Amino acid sequence: MEKGICYLVGAGGDYGLDFYPKEGDFVIGVDAGFRLLRQKGIPLHLAIGDFDTLQYTPDFPNTMALEAEKDDTDMRAAVREGIRAGYRRFHIYCGTGGRLDHTIANLQLLAELAREGMQGILFDRDCAITAITGKTLVFSGEGEGYVSVFSHSEQSEGVFLKGLKYELEDAVLKNTYPLGVSNEFTGREGRISVRKGTLLVFFPRQCPLPLLVDF
Repeated sequence: MEKGICYLVGAGGDYGLDFYPKEGDFVIGVDAGFRLLRQKGIPLHLAIGDFDTLQYTPDFPNTMALEAEKDDTDMRAAVREGIRAGYRRFHIYCGTGGRLDHTIANLQLLAELAREGMQGILFDRDCAITAITGKTLVFSGEGEGYVSVFSHSEQSEGVFLKGLKYELEDAVLKNTYPLGVSNEFTGREGRISVRKGTLLVFFPRQCPLPLLVDF
């Protein structure tokens, strides 16, 4: 039986933690995300990081202190712990709005998860971002606003956009040309698919989360 959601709260901009974990979910405070979870009264299962932003190591029973000099970011190390715990769906909060290089690192993390057959969603102030590899995202007809699709891989083939204002049929997107920017929901079910390659998909944060299905 598939486990619930692994929630990760980082040290970036706080644009609201609009979740409360259910039974079977796993919550990780990443560096200063530990303090924010405590302030919001959201229970957590693990605190992890080098804690350079928090500036102290939490007095928490399940704390994993990392070296400051390492190959992984704190967020990637936290995701790997979630994977070890058996999770395949990751919702990342406070992972944007701080250092731009860390935001880009988190976008790459979404792509890595997609390529490993898992799903990550990164929540920004007004939008949510996810990645798909060889999959389809299905948006309900309740979605409103803009949706943008970019190729994260050098080239993405077999791209289909259905039920959106601007549709594509078996198209090729490249990471040097933003053909998929500023599409729109239409009040119908929307589908975004890619046969080969990895897409980054940006959609309004208030939209119902899409369903991830096979291509």
